[in-house]
Amino acid sequence: MSELATYVHDGGIGTITMDDGKVNVFSSPMLRSLHAAFDRAEADGAVVLLTGREKYFSAGFDLKTIANGGEATREMLLLGAGLAERILTFPTPVVVACTGHAYPAGAFLLLSADARVGADGDFRIGLNEVRIGMTLPWFAIEIARQRLTPAAFDRTVVNATMFSPTGARTAGFLDLVVPADQLAAAGRAVAEDLTGLDFRAHAATKLRARAGAIAAVRQAVVREFGEGTPAH
Repeated sequence: MSELATYVHDGGIGTITMDDGKVNVFSSPMLRSLHAAFDRAEADGAVVLLTGREKYFSAGFDLKTIANGGEATREMLLLGAGLAERILTFPTPVVVACTGHAYPAGAFLLLSADARVGADGDFRIGLNEVRIGMTLPWFAIEIARQRLTPAAFDRTVVNATMFSPTGARTAGFLDLVVPADQLAAAGRAVAEDLTGLDFRAHAATKLRARAGAIAAVRQAVVREFGEGTPAH
């Protein structure tokens, strides 16, 4: 597996760590590496603990690829949309330990996960597409709609408001905010607690509870990219 995303399975928890040595841009290679890591976690039947490098969970999609357009951009966006949908429907619990900044599409993963713990600090979390001259993809809007509070949804999607970690918790991006030096332990503790779930019941209930959101995301991907588009 590429070292962009490493996977370690220990005690029923599969820890996936993103680290591109910079700001964890979601390029196609990074997204393929993440899908490969989730393949391994699914094969192991592990609770997933997804995390990033110090101060950067993810800077979002690769803007250079987007600027160039064409098939490379389409592939990258499909890989990102597929990963968010995959986390939304993953058969075992997915915990995110957000190590710092989370711009789109990193924030999409926060909105798709089952439990989200964030490091406190001078970080920004949210969807800033409108601020940088981009129209938010249909699938991203649906992912945001199913998790953010109504007031935060409009501020996030329409006004591109970016939040501090504590503001992100209130908005719905995070469930818990802890000091940065406690994040690894806090994320692990949440993941360990979730290993006690009955995974069959968890998976079935997750699909029932999120049925509307899942259908909306899938329809949005088709609307954006056309029929027959692969998830990953």
